[in-house]
Amino acid sequence: MLQKVLFVDDEPQVLASLQRALRREPFEIVVAGSAQEALAILERETVDVVVSDEEMPGMSGSELLAEIYRLYPDTVRMILTGKASLEGAIKAINEGQISRFFTKPANTIDLVVTIRQALQQKALMCESRRLLRAARDQSSLLEELERRQPGISAIQRDTAGRILIEEEQGDFNSLIQEIQQQVKKSERALSLRKRK
Repeated sequence: MLQKVLFVDDEPQVLASLQRALRREPFEIVVAGSAQEALAILERETVDVVVSDEEMPGMSGSELLAEIYRLYPDTVRMILTGKASLEGAIKAINEGQISRFFTKPANTIDLVVTIRQALQQKALMCESRRLLRAARDQSSLLEELERRQPGISAIQRDTAGRILIEEEQGDFNSLIQEIQQQVKKSERALSLRKRK
């Protein structure tokens, strides 16, 4: 499934320009002409990165990104603005928890590289969470096994670090020999069946 990047700007020509510039990128581009439209899109589908204009009628980009942060905290948020100011940047960073601040016209290469990095970072975070859940599940399973069979998860190692196997039911080498004998018997039986 392609990752999605949502561009929000009240100027249709800016959205069209971004779509043209990024059309060959390995992610799906979604556009919205207002903050309300962007929120409606986010309700319907999962978006990985949102790049919003700051100055829009109704709701500013930093207000939109603050709302996105509240509702969809895993979505990466960036600002793209034509009127950069220190006050606007601080507001966007503090309220919207943005990861990047771009000025218009944005350098397309810089924008693409930043979006790619954000998508990679998001994918890594998702994989990290998945692995953490798997580790917790495995740990819970081991704890349950240990409760039922005390000592079952204990591992003994020799001085070289090799795992030691307790030989409760006879010699390990004789067990291997027995298995090898059974395999040979099975092979002979199969070859006799093939001859018939």
